[in-house]
Amino acid sequence: MIFIASDHAGYDLKETLKDLLKEMDLDFIDIGPHLYNELDDYPDFIFPAAKKVAEDPDLHKGIVIGGSGQGEAIVANKVKGIRAGLYNGGPEEIVSLTRTHNNANVLALGARFLTSGQARKVVRSWLETSFPGDKRHQRRIEKIRLLECKE
Repeated sequence: MIFIASDHAGYDLKETLKDLLKEMDLDFIDIGPHLYNELDDYPDFIFPAAKKVAEDPDLHKGIVIGGSGQGEAIVANKVKGIRAGLYNGGPEEIVSLTRTHNNANVLALGARFLTSGQARKVVRSWLETSFPGDKRHQRRIEKIRLLECKE
């Protein structure tokens, strides 16, 4: 299952990406917002989306969208079990690396820095890239998991 959420700045791009998910015949749940509201706050939607991903972080994925994507990545990464990577432009290869190296289960996007075409392309790439489970990357992910348990 894919959980998708945004704030007002990412609302239009979220709606575009929902169309992509339908085209790819993927199951998703829109956590919100369900209407554009320029006064909304991204933690209200991003945190619940990340919590849903965290219920089964190896199976579920999340896509969170804001103006820069920075705050959305920060909020998502507050949830135990979440590994959110940010993309708001630059080399598109970084998106697949978040999957192959970090097994990222949430992708944060910066809507103000991406065209809808770029966003569709990187989301498709991210969703189609699997984590190969290389020992060195798995070891590093395990160290991250252990850090989540420390105070």
